[in-house]
Amino acid sequence: MSAYQIGEIVSLIFMAVALGMDAFSVSLGMGMQKVRLKRIAMVGGVVGLFHIMMPFAGILLGQAISEQIGQYATLSGGLLLFGIGAQMIFSAFNHESKQLAQPVGIGLIFFAISVSLDSFSVGLSLGLSEVKTVIALLLFGAASTILTWIGMLLGKKMHGLLGVYSEILGGSILCGFGLHILFG
Repeated sequence: MSAYQIGEIVSLIFMAVALGMDAFSVSLGMGMQKVRLKRIAMVGGVVGLFHIMMPFAGILLGQAISEQIGQYATLSGGLLLFGIGAQMIFSAFNHESKQLAQPVGIGLIFFAISVSLDSFSVGLSLGLSEVKTVIALLLFGAASTILTWIGMLLGKKMHGLLGVYSEILGGSILCGFGLHILFG
């Protein structure tokens, strides 16, 4: 494996963790509700599945767009990643209380969609570049599943201490990758 391939995989791992931070921070709050371990396992699995489906749809759309915009694809992808990261950072400072949906039935689907929407946009920007799709999707799904589980389990132990900071960290990582694509 070449140094370039290793660097690409490491970058994808950091990006996967950054995308999973949103699920982690929301899961902290959800974990403070009385949630059984079986439900925690299911919630993490569904969130992971959506973190595979949403960026896959974004990658497909991004690849279709990249054929149309050609030379502007890299610039668009970098700007999109930076914008998503900045939005995550700014939303962390939004102090309005959020009503958490119960992680059951349709509430679980809405929860999974809400924490995976940013992964659609990241998938779109990755589709504009030439990323290894299967590796990216598996890393996104695994990271979000694990971070959701960790968030819910920690939420059972502590009360909202890390929520905002994890979202800021995730947003900062995405901003950094966007700047790296633009200027690196």
